[in-house]
This record gives sequence, structure tokens and C-alpha cells, in this order.
Amino acid sequence: MAYWLIKSEPFKYSWEQFLQDKQTYWDGVRNYAARNNLRAMKKNDLAFFYHSNEGMEIVGIAKIIKEAYQDPTTEETAWVVVDVKPYRTLKKPVSLAMIKADKALQNMALVKLSRLSVQPVSVEEWERVLELAGEK
Repeated sequence: MAYWLIKSEPFKYSWEQFLQDKQTYWDGVRNYAARNNLRAMKKNDLAFFYHSNEGMEIVGIAKIIKEAYQDPTTEETAWVVVDVKPYRTLKKPVSLAMIKADKALQNMALVKLSRLSVQPVSVEEWERVLELAGEK
């Protein structure tokens, strides 16, 4: 299993809306590095759900339920989506400020590649964020 982080601006698509929808396809990715990360996702991988711009915090965990396929919002074959569903809401959101202040998370893509909308997360980073969220 691999771990990921997906970003959404809450006014466009919030964690609360995701919970109501029960599942969605993760579309709109128009960056090649992020697209490659979508292509690398496998069924049952987990992804942190991060509210970007407003809130700037990890609020929940999504589960990949269908691997990459053609993005239905465009005819350009370069772009893909994955299907995701909510896995669980974190006990406590983990803010970007908390992540930046934690020495164990200094190399996290969220800190180093802050504009990338779909990012890999290492096992160590995953575990540390869960600790910060009060999950462990």
C-alpha cells in the first residue's frame, strides 16, 4: 500500500461535501507530476485530504477505490482521474503550520513541493501526521 496527499480548495470541493457525496473521481489535475502520481495510485491506497488556500490543513483520509482512467472532464488523453471515497475524518486537523514546525516532516512534499496537488507521502510521514492528528 502507498500513501498520498490530495488537495482541494474548500470552496470548490470540501471534505464535508466529499462526505455527503460518499465517493467521487479526482479530476482537474493539469500538472504532469501530479498526473503521474494519480497514475501510480493503486486500489486501496490511502490519501490525506488537504484543504488548500483556506484552512490549509489535513482534515481526513480518502481511500482509492478505482485506479487511473481517462478524465471525463476533458477529451485530452494526457489527463486521468482516480475514484476515491472517504475513509475517515481525522480526530484533529493537522495544519500546514504544525507540519512545517515538525522536524520529522521537513522533507514532506507538502513543505518542499507546496503547489503540487497530488503528492506521495512516505510511511514515516503518514505515521507522524496521524500522531499529530491524535490518531495514535
